[in-house]
Amino acid sequence: MKNWKRIILAVALVAMMVTLTACSDANYADRSTTEQVARTMAERQPTPSDITYSLSRYNLIRRTYYLAGEFEKAKSLPCEVRKPLGYIYLFVEGVGCVLTDSVDGIVTSMRSYLTPDSERYSAGSGYIDWLADVDGTYGDNPDGIFYFDVNGEYHEWTGLYYYSQNYYPIDDPVIKIVQQELEAAN
Repeated sequence: MKNWKRIILAVALVAMMVTLTACSDANYADRSTTEQVARTMAERQPTPSDITYSLSRYNLIRRTYYLAGEFEKAKSLPCEVRKPLGYIYLFVEGVGCVLTDSVDGIVTSMRSYLTPDSERYSAGSGYIDWLADVDGTYGDNPDGIFYFDVNGEYHEWTGLYYYSQNYYPIDDPVIKIVQQELEAAN
């Protein structure tokens, strides 16, 4: 009787190993196919190598000056390309559009950086050689975006937004906060 239990257990283990190996082979095949498709697309549509100027880097440099308190440098920083004029619509979920604004250039992620945040990372040891950002600080930025308006003023937003080159008038945003109303409420 004990031998039958051992045989049944051995057969079950072999069946489980075959099933796991088949799943592993299928996952490997899918991953290999996906990687091949990505290589083919990169060959057919290569990353442009003739871009000579980045509006994202321009925005990051302006932001660095602005956050360092060098407002005039941020406002007068020359741009080597024609910046687009866009419009942004800021939303509060469940409320609607709370603000519309003009954008001088583009909207940029607050998670974008001019420099890498680390030189190397070793998964085995968990060791990271952190680098300071251009302002001498370490750390991470919150999820969100920033932009400069046509007057050169800096804005950050951590909510939902819509950006367009076209202006869509919204006569009366859902929320209007005026200093007098805040004082009256208190």
